[in-house]
Amino acid sequence: MRWVTWEGVGVDRMGCAWLIRKHIDPAAEFLFIPQGSPLPPEAEPFDIPGVRLSHHGGHCSFHAVLKHYGLTDPILTRIARIIDEADTVQEVAVEPSAAGLDLICEGLRLISPDDRTALERGALVYDALYARLAAEGNAARWGG
Repeated sequence: MRWVTWEGVGVDRMGCAWLIRKHIDPAAEFLFIPQGSPLPPEAEPFDIPGVRLSHHGGHCSFHAVLKHYGLTDPILTRIARIIDEADTVQEVAVEPSAAGLDLICEGLRLISPDDRTALERGALVYDALYARLAAEGNAARWGG
Protein backbone atom coordinates (compact mmCIF):
# COMPACT_ATOMS: atom_id res chain seq x y z
CA MET A 1 0.00 0.00 0.00
CA ARG A 2 1.13 3.55 -0.66
CA TRP A 3 1.11 6.08 2.17
CA VAL A 4 1.67 9.80 1.70
CA THR A 5 2.69 12.63 4.00
CA TRP A 6 4.33 16.02 3.76
CA GLU A 7 8.05 16.17 3.19
CA GLY A 8 10.33 17.25 6.05
CA VAL A 9 9.44 14.46 8.47
CA GLY A 10 9.62 14.99 12.22
CA VAL A 11 8.73 13.19 15.43
CA ASP A 12 5.09 12.41 14.55
CA ARG A 13 5.58 11.40 10.90
CA MET A 14 8.61 9.25 11.79
CA GLY A 15 6.57 7.59 14.55
CA CYS A 16 3.59 7.04 12.25
CA ALA A 17 5.76 5.50 9.53
CA TRP A 18 7.39 3.19 12.08
CA LEU A 19 3.95 2.21 13.45
CA ILE A 20 2.53 1.61 9.97
CA ARG A 21 5.44 -0.56 8.85
CA LYS A 22 5.71 -2.44 12.16
CA HIS A 23 2.04 -3.07 12.97
CA ILE A 24 -0.16 -2.35 9.95
CA ASP A 25 1.59 -2.69 6.58
CA PRO A 26 5.09 -4.25 6.54
CA ALA A 27 5.37 -3.56 2.80
CA ALA A 28 4.36 0.10 3.12
CA GLU A 29 5.67 2.48 0.47
CA PHE A 30 5.99 6.08 1.65
CA LEU A 31 5.61 9.11 -0.60
CA PHE A 32 6.56 12.65 0.45
CA ILE A 33 4.90 15.72 -1.04
CA PRO A 34 5.41 19.45 -0.47
CA GLN A 35 2.88 21.14 1.83
CA GLY A 36 -0.23 22.15 -0.06
CA SER A 37 0.32 19.73 -2.95
CA PRO A 38 -2.61 17.64 -4.16
CA LEU A 39 -2.75 14.17 -2.66
CA PRO A 40 -1.78 11.41 -5.07
CA PRO A 41 -4.61 8.98 -5.84
CA GLU A 42 -4.67 5.59 -4.15
CA ALA A 43 -2.35 6.65 -1.33
CA GLU A 44 -3.42 6.83 2.32
CA PRO A 45 -2.49 10.27 3.70
CA PHE A 46 -1.22 10.71 7.24
CA ASP A 47 -0.13 13.68 9.36
CA ILE A 48 -1.61 16.12 6.84
CA PRO A 49 -4.24 18.54 8.18
CA GLY A 50 -7.81 17.57 7.36
CA VAL A 51 -7.25 13.83 6.76
CA ARG A 52 -8.52 11.09 9.06
CA LEU A 53 -5.01 9.99 10.14
CA SER A 54 -3.90 13.38 11.41
CA HIS A 55 -4.18 15.53 14.53
CA HIS A 56 -7.63 15.38 16.15
CA GLY A 57 -8.86 16.44 19.58
CA GLY A 58 -5.45 17.69 20.69
CA HIS A 59 -3.74 14.40 19.87
CA CYS A 60 -0.98 13.64 17.38
CA SER A 61 -1.35 11.64 14.17
CA PHE A 62 0.29 8.60 15.81
CA HIS A 63 -2.67 8.58 18.21
CA ALA A 64 -5.10 8.75 15.25
CA VAL A 65 -3.40 5.77 13.56
CA LEU A 66 -3.61 3.73 16.79
CA LYS A 67 -7.29 4.52 17.16
CA HIS A 68 -8.23 3.93 13.53
CA TYR A 69 -6.52 0.52 13.38
CA GLY A 70 -7.66 -0.57 16.85
CA LEU A 71 -4.13 -1.03 18.20
CA THR A 72 -4.36 -1.35 21.98
CA ASP A 73 -0.82 -2.31 22.99
CA PRO A 74 -0.17 -0.23 26.15
CA ILE A 75 3.41 0.48 25.03
CA LEU A 76 2.14 1.95 21.75
CA THR A 77 -0.35 4.01 23.75
CA ARG A 78 2.50 5.37 25.86
CA ILE A 79 4.52 6.19 22.73
CA ALA A 80 1.45 8.11 21.48
CA ARG A 81 1.46 10.10 24.73
CA ILE A 82 5.18 10.85 24.33
CA ILE A 83 4.64 12.04 20.74
CA ASP A 84 1.61 14.07 21.87
CA GLU A 85 3.87 15.93 24.28
CA ALA A 86 6.60 16.36 21.69
CA ASP A 87 4.35 17.46 18.81
CA THR A 88 1.26 19.16 20.26
CA VAL A 89 0.53 21.76 22.93
CA GLN A 90 -0.19 19.97 26.20
CA GLU A 91 -1.45 21.41 29.50
CA VAL A 92 0.65 19.01 31.56
CA ALA A 93 3.97 17.30 30.80
CA VAL A 94 4.24 13.76 32.19
CA GLU A 95 6.68 12.18 29.72
CA PRO A 96 10.22 13.50 30.26
CA SER A 97 11.45 11.69 27.15
CA ALA A 98 9.19 13.75 24.83
CA ALA A 99 11.57 16.67 24.38
CA GLY A 100 14.53 14.34 23.80
CA LEU A 101 12.65 12.27 21.22
CA ASP A 102 11.68 15.45 19.38
CA LEU A 103 15.30 16.67 19.31
CA ILE A 104 16.60 13.31 18.10
CA CYS A 105 14.02 13.19 15.29
CA GLU A 106 14.90 16.74 14.25
CA GLY A 107 18.56 15.76 14.23
CA LEU A 108 17.86 12.67 12.14
CA ARG A 109 16.13 14.83 9.56
CA LEU A 110 19.10 17.22 9.51
CA ILE A 111 21.71 14.50 8.95
CA SER A 112 19.65 12.50 6.44
CA PRO A 113 19.89 13.18 2.70
CA ASP A 114 16.12 12.65 2.25
CA ASP A 115 12.93 11.77 4.11
CA ARG A 116 13.12 8.09 3.20
CA THR A 117 16.53 7.81 4.88
CA ALA A 118 15.28 9.78 7.89
CA LEU A 119 12.41 7.28 8.29
CA GLU A 120 14.81 4.33 8.11
CA ARG A 121 17.03 5.88 10.78
CA GLY A 122 14.02 6.95 12.85
CA ALA A 123 12.74 3.36 12.86
CA LEU A 124 15.77 2.33 14.92
CA VAL A 125 14.99 5.08 17.45
CA TYR A 126 11.37 3.94 17.73
CA ASP A 127 12.41 0.27 17.99
CA ALA A 128 14.73 1.28 20.84
CA LEU A 129 12.03 3.36 22.54
CA TYR A 130 9.56 0.47 22.31
CA ALA A 131 12.13 -1.97 23.73
CA ARG A 132 13.02 0.37 26.60
CA LEU A 133 9.38 0.94 27.54
CA ALA A 134 8.70 -2.80 27.32
CA ALA A 135 11.66 -3.51 29.62
CA GLU A 136 10.36 -0.89 32.04
CA GLY A 137 7.01 -2.66 32.14
CA ASN A 138 8.65 -6.05 32.65
CA ALA A 139 10.79 -4.70 35.49
CA ALA A 140 7.70 -3.25 37.17
CA ARG A 141 5.89 -6.60 36.87
CA TRP A 142 8.86 -8.48 38.36
CA GLY A 143 9.64 -5.93 41.07
CA GLY A 144 12.78 -4.58 39.36
